[in-house]
Amino acid sequence: DVQLVESGGGLVQAGGSLRLSCVISEWRLDDYVIAWFRQAPGKDREGVAAIRSADSSTYYADSVKGRFTISTISSDNAKNTVYLQMNSLKPEDTAVYYCAVDVHVDNGLSYMLARTLFNYFGRGTQVTVSS
Repeated sequence: DVQLVESGGGLVQAGGSLRLSCVISEWRLDDYVIAWFRQAPGKDREGVAAIRSADSSTYYADSVKGRFTISTISSDNAKNTVYLQMNSLKPEDTAVYYCAVDVHVDNGLSYMLARTLFNYFGRGTQVTVSS
């Protein structure tokens, strides 16, 4: 079974940085997309960043563009690690952050994020940014 395990969340002051990690196991399909979503209390889930395996193309939501960077490392045995480097954090970045994976669709990364076209999610890691 596909497994996703996030780590790296925590409490940080505004303006600080965090790096989230997600280890994805047993994913064996080609041309896939890994994404980060977040959900704050009382708000809808928001897709913030995505990366495509085939060409390493990326997409960022306007709310995080220029501050967050998504990257991946692939290894043998169907295991991938994806990172989300978060800089210049703001209190409004406070949320539970989830990583997700699924095969790429032709409509593109922004489409996949907007419609949450992912069937595999981790359990999330809490990020809290204090003012």
